[in-house]
Amino acid sequence: MIKKISLLFLLLASFSFAQMFQPELVVQNKEHDFGTITSGDVVIHTFVLTNNGGDVLKIENVKASCGCTAAKPEKSVLEPGESTNLVVTFNSRGRKGPQKKTIRVTSNDPINKEMILTITANVAVKGDNISGFPSIQFTETQHDFGTVKEGNVVDYTFKFTNKGDEILKISDIKTSCGCTAALVSSDNLKPGEEGTLKVELNTKHRSGKMSRTVTIKSNDPKEPSKVLTIYALVEKSDS
Repeated sequence: MIKKISLLFLLLASFSFAQMFQPELVVQNKEHDFGTITSGDVVIHTFVLTNNGGDVLKIENVKASCGCTAAKPEKSVLEPGESTNLVVTFNSRGRKGPQKKTIRVTSNDPINKEMILTITANVAVKGDNISGFPSIQFTETQHDFGTVKEGNVVDYTFKFTNKGDEILKISDIKTSCGCTAALVSSDNLKPGEEGTLKVELNTKHRSGKMSRTVTIKSNDPKEPSKVLTIYALVEKSDS
């Protein structure tokens, strides 16, 4: 009996050990709802793909269920701990009513070979009673700090504008790591008003390639969650 228990323990330990050295594809949120949009609108959402495993993750294929939807990852090879943006574009031209589209992501993750992401929307025809709405627009959604010495704190300021015709309200800002901090200039922006988001990255006790994300949640019905990504290559300090 003791031998059987010991054998089972060794098998479980071996399985867990093997998992540590396999790639693992993780997505923060697998679903996104654009809410109500007007027929003809082209809306965009960014899914964040992360390699949570211990080996290189290779994104082999990304396929949308409809020609009205386009999806392309910014990187197809991710080192352990690295993330990339999967930008999904939905063209509502010729569509009406509730819409549901899927994106299939195939990778070399041995446990989850295929991951399915979903986008939904309610498409209204022009002339329907649709009120105005805010629209958050960033001049850029990525920044690469390049090579940084371990222990240094670096920062970058992203700029954005409320391109809509209603007040933009930022409800929450989340970073993917405690090593990253974000500070917005204002939680409320009038139509046409500009704002800034300062992002700091602390490289203390870090090394190698880093990619971290900042998610901004607002009352923009087309993009209620906006994702920014920062990159850095951290070199160990000589001291």
